[in-house]
Amino acid sequence: MYRFSVTKPDQRRCVLPFNAEPPQLAGLRRTVRVQLAAWGMSPLVDEAQLAVTELASNVIKHVGEGTAATLVLDAGADQLRVELHDKSHHEPQWLASGCDAECGRGLHLLVGMAAAWGTIRTAAGKAVWCELALPPDENRRRIQRATTVMETYGRAVDLPAARLPRRAVLEESTTSLIIDLLHWVVAQGLDPDDILDRAQMHLEADLPAACASTHPAARAE
Repeated sequence: MYRFSVTKPDQRRCVLPFNAEPPQLAGLRRTVRVQLAAWGMSPLVDEAQLAVTELASNVIKHVGEGTAATLVLDAGADQLRVELHDKSHHEPQWLASGCDAECGRGLHLLVGMAAAWGTIRTAAGKAVWCELALPPDENRRRIQRATTVMETYGRAVDLPAARLPRRAVLEESTTSLIIDLLHWVVAQGLDPDDILDRAQMHLEADLPAACASTHPAARAE
């Protein structure tokens, strides 16, 4: 079970302790996929999964199978930071000059695709990290802002943020938030139907393909 925490309005964190063993890699990749989708960062899923796989594999190979380790994902507005913590102070060979094929070609690929990377000493050992950059995308920024709102709303109604990725919880929470907003709209003397129509128009303009399949008229055909 991973721990989810919010550090800043524009930054989210996922902390996942695990034992560095080959069977754990598939679970790490699933966590990355689900978490990045929840953060509106799906374009980085492939790169992040590769990064996590290579960093965890490096711990298995060079620190030892079964080693206690921790994966940390930090999501900023335009980048994702991936950290792999372990209890060894020995820096991985792939950071050294003259590294040969024994160090793993995947790690060299990781260095090539990362915006930045490195190692840091920790009280318990070290952390190897890399940062993956996202291109500008207004739709993604809308999703990230909505994620921040949902996290804040979840705390207001006593909903654990770690449960947000679950579909049933998302549907219930989103419906509840919309109802609360409509009550607020009415309290301000505004027309909720007008607000909903405007929102639908903007959504259809931003995402015509997605809205075509979910619009009431389309479903009725």
